[in-house]
Amino acid sequence: MIRPTASTRPRWAGFLGLLALVAWSLGSASWADPVGPTPMDRNVTRTVTLLLKQQHLSKHPLDDEISERCLKSFLKMLDPMKVYFYQSDIDEFNKSSKLLDDMARAGDISFGYKVFQVFLKRVDERMASVEKALAMKHDFTVDEEMVIDRDAAQYPKTPEEAWDRWRMRIKYDLLALKTEEEVLEGDKAVEKLGRRYHSFAKRMHQTDSEDLLEMYLTSLTTAYDPHTSYMSPGTYENFEIAMRLELEGIGAELQSEDGATIVRRVVPGGAADKDGRLKDKDKIVGAGEGAEGEIVDVVDMKLDDVVKLIRGQAGTVVRLQVVDAESAKQKIINITRAKIELKDEEAQGEVFEVGRKSDGKPYKLGVIALPSFYMDMEGARRGLTEFKSTTRDVRRLLEKFTAEGVDAVILDLRRNGGGSLTEAINLTGLFIDEGPVVQVKGPDGKISAYPDTEPGTAWSGPLVVLTSKFSASASEILAGAIQDYGRGLIVGDHATHGKGTVQSLMNLARQLFGSGQLGALKITMQQFYRPNGDSTQNRGVLADVELPSLTTHLDVGESDLDYPVAFDKVDSAAFHRLGLVSKPICDRLKDLSAQRCQDSEDFKKVARNIQRYEEQKQRKVVTLNEKKFLEERAELNADKEEQKKLEELNSRNHKAIERDYYLNEALAVTLDYIQLMHVAQAN
Repeated sequence: MIRPTASTRPRWAGFLGLLALVAWSLGSASWADPVGPTPMDRNVTRTVTLLLKQQHLSKHPLDDEISERCLKSFLKMLDPMKVYFYQSDIDEFNKSSKLLDDMARAGDISFGYKVFQVFLKRVDERMASVEKALAMKHDFTVDEEMVIDRDAAQYPKTPEEAWDRWRMRIKYDLLALKTEEEVLEGDKAVEKLGRRYHSFAKRMHQTDSEDLLEMYLTSLTTAYDPHTSYMSPGTYENFEIAMRLELEGIGAELQSEDGATIVRRVVPGGAADKDGRLKDKDKIVGAGEGAEGEIVDVVDMKLDDVVKLIRGQAGTVVRLQVVDAESAKQKIINITRAKIELKDEEAQGEVFEVGRKSDGKPYKLGVIALPSFYMDMEGARRGLTEFKSTTRDVRRLLEKFTAEGVDAVILDLRRNGGGSLTEAINLTGLFIDEGPVVQVKGPDGKISAYPDTEPGTAWSGPLVVLTSKFSASASEILAGAIQDYGRGLIVGDHATHGKGTVQSLMNLARQLFGSGQLGALKITMQQFYRPNGDSTQNRGVLADVELPSLTTHLDVGESDLDYPVAFDKVDSAAFHRLGLVSKPICDRLKDLSAQRCQDSEDFKKVARNIQRYEEQKQRKVVTLNEKKFLEERAELNADKEEQKKLEELNSRNHKAIERDYYLNEALAVTLDYIQLMHVAQAN
């Protein structure tokens, strides 16, 4: 079964850097190191390589180039800062750098196990360095520096060099803890770091064959492009849950923090929320099945395995052993699982009043926040009439806005990483009457136009689309079409993400046997183009009115990824430009917005942060002199800023549309747009 998707965010991106994971995934529990490939691994691998050969957009052969890319990606995934492996390990691995393609064709992934076993050995060795570095007294007045640039970093050649790297790494970690909200000094900081590194080592040893197969095959598939990936059965199930916006469980987002499972957020309306005893920041230390079930200790357990114990069918009971975040006392909570709808990922709408009309009444601006282009694929396949649909939800909001007499609509796609291609096309159709929404080119080079199939519009008034560098794929289809038609104004970061490719999801069990759980291959099969013929690939959709934002400067765009598909163009499709946006209007809107931002204290702070971020980003080393370190971090912590923005992108904790300084400026631009349109129409 092939299903088109247009989304980003691969699971294993930054695998070792993830300190917090949203606990909706399902993994198979395993406490032993993976020993070797299973017979099913061979079948899955051979199927993946065959599908890559037959279906991938690039038609790139599985050759030595792909083999070398695969090795680089796998090593980068495991040891991004080059602190675990020795250079001699890398030299040994490189002897096979041009053989991995031949091995993969034969279904042989034993090389992945070989590398991972060496990695686990090095992790255990480095733990001795961690213990030694934590026990020693560090001199924070010395002017020494640690390399923080991944490209500039080198693998250690000797145990002495490795030790010195880890001595400085622990020294850096101790300094970094002093910049956190809760300042940690002395023994507390040492204890926290000890737990962090011991927990990491344990989690690595909990990697099972399913995890390793996913990591290794994704290293192979991303050698073709950044968005082709293998999904294990657990990841595939997680993907489908995300698309239909519902699951069965207790309704709590969990994260792993230094070996502990922490309640990141209790989902409003879920079973835990209705029960009332489980709170944000509580620590789950045990879980059991049934009202009288034996409680299993989950301290230092892999997060996916904790989730497997907690999640289950609606109507069943799970017992949780919990340490209260406030009192630190332990308690046992029995919660009956229920179906949970992830309402926070649905389209949300709110009406804001701004300015004054000639009659003294305020303008009403309707804002729709859309986190993704979701669709219940299983419900659609089964022919359900009311399956979950982005377009259906947004249409209802637009009808409500019309009834309330709004003057303009703002569609906020700033944290929208994509989703269903079908939904992107249908949703665009709510704002245009007819014509092509997107053009798609397949591996055979044939161009097909996908038009708006629904006659009429749900909203024909002024439209503003709010975008960021995180707006990707399906978001760019909509934004590009709106811009090409002159239907509305694009406001936000300099450009969107730049993901102009379309992935299809292939259930491998259906490919092999017709049923079963073998995971899926998300494969890039098509490239999409705007109605005017431009691809959004690498370039993105440029804003008509750019607002100052740190996210514009983050290295999170398509062009920042490894091995992206190249930008290109095709012939323009035939479509009627509506002309609701013109260059004179855009130029005037830019001037008005720039003046407001120049006078705004909030945007002045953004400008200062951008300057400091750019300065820090250019550095390849960081000082380990405490006085200098804390002075620099007092101004801006570039790493923290990046992490904060990424967490905001992935967070489900968006209970309402926040009217902050940024949205206020977007509202002001929209008001200017309405008024300039009235002037243009009057003339």
